[in-house]
Amino acid sequence: MVKINQRTIIALGAILLSTVTIINSGCNSANSNKHEKQLISFKHLNGINYSEVARRQKNGLSFNEYGYQLEPQWKMKFVSDDSVSIYSPTKKDFINFPLTRGYDSIFNAARSWLKIKKMDKDSIVMEILQAKGDSIDIMGSKVYMLFYADDYVKNVLHTDTATLRHPSRKDTLFVKSLAEKANSDIAKAFSARQPVQLISKSPLVKVQQQHTKPDIMNKFDASDDYLDPTFDITINKAYADFYYSFSVTVDDKGLMHYGKPLIDFLGEEDAKNNYIRVSKGIMDSYFKLYLKTLPGTTLGFPHASTISIHVQGLTTIGVRKK
Repeated sequence: MVKINQRTIIALGAILLSTVTIINSGCNSANSNKHEKQLISFKHLNGINYSEVARRQKNGLSFNEYGYQLEPQWKMKFVSDDSVSIYSPTKKDFINFPLTRGYDSIFNAARSWLKIKKMDKDSIVMEILQAKGDSIDIMGSKVYMLFYADDYVKNVLHTDTATLRHPSRKDTLFVKSLAEKANSDIAKAFSARQPVQLISKSPLVKVQQQHTKPDIMNKFDASDDYLDPTFDITINKAYADFYYSFSVTVDDKGLMHYGKPLIDFLGEEDAKNNYIRVSKGIMDSYFKLYLKTLPGTTLGFPHASTISIHVQGLTTIGVRKK
């Protein structure tokens, strides 16, 4: 039997560790080179102006069952492999954003994660990815953005971006079916592309619709104004000082139907019922007398849709509560 002392074991261990380290180093270097080759590159597209002409779901529709339209808005130009220029509708100019490239055609720009499905000098198809905490759902949202090069639109298709962005016939038929259902049952009301209009008929009643300013922090997204139109109404010389918040469904004829309070009563049913009784009375009296109500429409179809209202009554002409 051969005896192996502790010093020999330590020496053999050091040799083995060195061998493993060398092998791993070689593997990591090979993997690194392999990954570098997989990094997406936009060099062949640099300097080309692209406009988004369609944003659709997997089923080909740009509208969903809630009436929300995936509206094409982006204009962009790749500047380099680490920079992209995106048009800001608020600043009416292009802004350069850092571009972070990933593997499997994934990249990040303007606080958005995107995956390239197809790209050439004439067109690009991207899929919008969803961020979940510190990870990205690489399975995608099944929402696709189609871009055409501006030169391709003008010189090959002989049209313009505005025309290409028009909803399809498939979208029109889908919205028409939604409108028919909502108008026969207001419980199936959906968001209107052109929201309800509340027009004051009295100098004592002021109406103002809330609007979100699109900026980089909200990814130039003002969709809350679309999905939940919100109105501030001030009634001067009211019977009492009051403030109520509640939802209203406006049908295709412009008639108001009370929805629900927009505050929580924590199980206090008596307080809730009184709140509903008084706020509904304000809707049925002041609103009916002093407001002209026009229904929301989508693609020209008037239909039932729901809005949020914050109404303040002042016994004198004063300053609105914030």
